[in-house]
Amino acid sequence: MDFGIFTFGELSRNAAGQALPPGQRLAEIIELAKLADQAGISILGLGEHHRRDFALSAPEIVLAAIARETTNLRLSTAVTVLSTQDPVRLFEQFATLDLVSGGRAEIIVGRGAFIESYPLFGYDTADYDALFDEKLRMLLELRENAGLNWEGRLTQSIPGMDIAPRPLQEKLPVWVGVGGTPASFARAGRLGLPLFVALLSGPERFRRLVELYRHSAEEAGHDAAALPVGAGGHFYVAPTSQQARDTFYPYYRQYFEQNMPRAVDHFPRSTFDDWSEPGGGLLVGSPQQVVEKLLAIHEALGASRYMAQIGLGGLPFAETARSIELLATEIMPAVNREIGAPAPA
Repeated sequence: MDFGIFTFGELSRNAAGQALPPGQRLAEIIELAKLADQAGISILGLGEHHRRDFALSAPEIVLAAIARETTNLRLSTAVTVLSTQDPVRLFEQFATLDLVSGGRAEIIVGRGAFIESYPLFGYDTADYDALFDEKLRMLLELRENAGLNWEGRLTQSIPGMDIAPRPLQEKLPVWVGVGGTPASFARAGRLGLPLFVALLSGPERFRRLVELYRHSAEEAGHDAAALPVGAGGHFYVAPTSQQARDTFYPYYRQYFEQNMPRAVDHFPRSTFDDWSEPGGGLLVGSPQQVVEKLLAIHEALGASRYMAQIGLGGLPFAETARSIELLATEIMPAVNREIGAPAPA
C-alpha cells in the first residue's frame, strides 16, 4: 500500500478568533511536504477551495514550489474541481508541473463538495454533473492527443489545435475522487480510471460502491483487477489513544464548526469518540489502532493507496509533523507487513 498526505490548507480560527495568515500556512505546507519526502511517504495532495478560510485556491502553484524542494514525492491535487476548470489550462499546468518535477505529477478530479467556484467562474450548479462529465472526457482526450479535435457542448470546441507542452510521463495519471454517489463510482469504472474514495465514514459503507466501480469497469471492457483504488480521510496519530483523542478533538471541532461545506454549530466529543472507534471513518488513535483501521480499509475496498488528511483545524505544526513521522516510521511498515507487501529495497 502506498501512503500519502493531503491538505486543503484551511485557516481555522483559534479560541481567540485568530487564524494563521495564508502565507504562513503555505510555508508550513511546503515544510510538511519536505518532511514527508524525507520520511519516505509517496504522495502529497493539495485541495482546491475558493473561500477566505482556505489558503489553497491555486494548488498547482504550491505544488510547483514543492517540486523544487523534494525528490521523490508524487505531487497531486486532492481534488481539482474539474467542473469549474478549463481542462486545456489544467492539462497544460500539470504537464508543466510534470516536466518541472521530473515526472511526479498527478491529478485527482472531482465535482466538489464546496460549490463557491460555480458562481465565481460563471457556471450554473444546475449543470453540476453534466459539466464534470464533459470536462472529464475532454481532459482524457487532451491526455491522449497532442493535436485535439473536440466538439463541445458545455465546453469550447477545439479545431485540431496543439496541446503543449506534453508531460514527461507517457500518460499523466488522472484519478477520480468520489464521495458516496453511486453514479460517480460507476462512471469512473466505465472510463477505466483509478478511484479515490473520501472516507467520512467507515469503509463498510463503501464496499458495495467499490464493487459497483469494478463491475462497471469490467462491463466496459477494462481489467478491473488492474485499476487502483485509493482512500483517504481525516487523520491524527499520537503515541497513545488517549493522547491522540485529547490533543486532536479541540482542533477537529474547530474544523467541523468552521471549515466544512456545511459547518455545524457544535461538534460534540461523544460524536468524535464514536467516529474514532473501530469501524468508524476517523483515523485518530495510537499507531496500532490506526494500523487496524487501515487493514480494515484494505480488506473492505482492496485499497492500494491511503492518503491522510493532516493538520486539521489549526493543529500546530509540531503536532502535525509528529503525526507524519509516526505514519512513516510505525504505521506504513506495519500495514505492509500485515498485507504481505515486500519490504522496500
